[in-house]
Amino acid sequence: MTVLRNVEADLARFRARIFVISLVVLVCFVLLISRLLYLQIWRHDDLRAQAENNRTSIVPIVPNRGLILDRNGIVLASNYSAYTLEITPSKSGPLEEVLDDLSGVLDITARDRRRFKKLLEESRSFESLPIRTRLTDTEVARFAAQRFRFPGVEIKARLFRNYPYGELASHVIGYIGRINQAEKEKIDEGDDPDNYRGTEYMGKLGVEQSYEAQLHGTTGVEEIETSAGGRAMRKLASNPATPGNTVKLSIDIKLQQLIEAMYGERRGALVALDPKTGEVLAFVSKPTFDPNLFVEGIDSESWQALNESPDKPLLNRALRGTYPPGSTYKPFMALAALETGTRTPEQSVSDPGFYMFGGHRFRDDKEGGHGLVNMYRSIVVSCDTYYYTLANDLGVDTIHEQMQRFGFGDLTGVDILGETRGLLPSTDWKRRAYKRADQQKWYAGETISLGIGQGYNAFTMLQLAQAVSTLANNGVRHPPHLVTGTQEAVSHVLVPTTPPPSVNLGLKPANVEVIRKAMVGVTIEGTSARAFAGAAYASGGKTGTAQAVGIGKDQKYDASKLAEHLRDHALYVAYAPADDPKIALAMVVENAGFGAEHAAPIARRVLDYWLAGQYPNAEDLAAVSKGQAAAPIGKPRLVSEMPWPPVR
Repeated sequence: MTVLRNVEADLARFRARIFVISLVVLVCFVLLISRLLYLQIWRHDDLRAQAENNRTSIVPIVPNRGLILDRNGIVLASNYSAYTLEITPSKSGPLEEVLDDLSGVLDITARDRRRFKKLLEESRSFESLPIRTRLTDTEVARFAAQRFRFPGVEIKARLFRNYPYGELASHVIGYIGRINQAEKEKIDEGDDPDNYRGTEYMGKLGVEQSYEAQLHGTTGVEEIETSAGGRAMRKLASNPATPGNTVKLSIDIKLQQLIEAMYGERRGALVALDPKTGEVLAFVSKPTFDPNLFVEGIDSESWQALNESPDKPLLNRALRGTYPPGSTYKPFMALAALETGTRTPEQSVSDPGFYMFGGHRFRDDKEGGHGLVNMYRSIVVSCDTYYYTLANDLGVDTIHEQMQRFGFGDLTGVDILGETRGLLPSTDWKRRAYKRADQQKWYAGETISLGIGQGYNAFTMLQLAQAVSTLANNGVRHPPHLVTGTQEAVSHVLVPTTPPPSVNLGLKPANVEVIRKAMVGVTIEGTSARAFAGAAYASGGKTGTAQAVGIGKDQKYDASKLAEHLRDHALYVAYAPADDPKIALAMVVENAGFGAEHAAPIARRVLDYWLAGQYPNAEDLAAVSKGQAAAPIGKPRLVSEMPWPPVR
């Protein structure tokens, strides 16, 4: 039986399907047109920019870091270019496997691995980290032939910082190192974060840190056209980087080298200043360290050796080390007595060899005492008893008031970071420093030892040098500064730095003359006469011997029975020429003993260098470095004839 189809129904269903399909097509077409209009009109500018960014790449051009020079133009920090082998951990395979495979192509030492792992801990996974530096051309070619095996590993040409004289003046110059996360965040929050795009290193210490803004320069940019695979095709535009400025220091690196050699293996610090300007002529801290170790990232073994050494080579003793000034404090105490009217120059004190106060016996350095001692003789022979009585008469707060004017216990404002304030005691200080009521009270007996530069007194050699310089300059204080000018990279014009303003303490000239005359007497007939015998100039000075640890009232100091680090410090302060000072210094040799034996001989040769152009001969230099010389031995050499760089 034949079934007849309902044509009309079929046509109706077909038309319905056609309508639905047409409607769907229309909707799709409308959506397509809408999307096209949206992309072509409303988002045209944005998409055009994105397309341009995909086609081009902005590459930062890291500027050459500025040089650091000494006062005579000798280069103390420079740059060199070298190839480095670098790994981007996020793009490479398992690091241990990569390092093992690389070792088959290039020499990767255990030290390289340790340094790389230390950098990895301090960096992000997408940063490129060096595994080898200073590759030779042969090593570059060898890796290039095997590069396809190492995704995420590439060779880059970089500029490296170089400190040509190694450990010499390292605490002054400082060093650069990789920018850590905290520093990166600080840069990002700063005024010009774009200036550090592409920069991986910055100053970490000394002048490198304090003058980072001048040394860094201005980052440039290159606009590069790239292929779809990210390969550079051609350079579209370029804005070159501006190199960092050259920073010129006031220190004389040859004098610095001589002083460091005279310290030998001993610890200590010496600061020499120009009293008329505040320029730092030498800034010594011993022992030193090699800043080149930090440039590529210091390995853990080297860091441990430096950080855990009992000699603390990373401590800038001139800037941060604090010491009791010992008898070098006495000229300032005597001046305070004159300024306050507590003593006259002629007034004498009887010294039986001790001073009794509150049942306690304060010993003088000379058994049996010095007899009747006036102010001149108290400085020349360094009579402790005179200053015990003077400290008691002045009182702690008057001492504080008078000494604070010279900068003791306060920041000098020197132009490198990290300076320590030191400690100039007062009753107010003690109330703030301690919590218990019995500890906050100032006891009269505590004042006595302040007179001879002991007790709570603790100052840096920089502070002591500034004080001596102020005394030598008749009470006009010039704050110390290390940088005399910066030379602009483009114009090569040397722009002098503006030194901090001077301060006139308003000292009475007659009082200053009394103290300076006595300090000259120290070098002629006093405690440093042996060291300054035969000098071609007159100088003022004062020896000092300061306790590193206290000893009991019934005990007698015996260096041979004490461990080396518990023995007394040797100090000396000086200025010269006596009538028109051109140099002033303060120094300490840690745990060396008497200042007259171990500090004054070094000071003598510093003044010989600066004023007479004399340089110790090899025999004399060796003797001084071991504390076995007073006045110069044999005929000195001429500074002008000494070779540079020094023979190592």
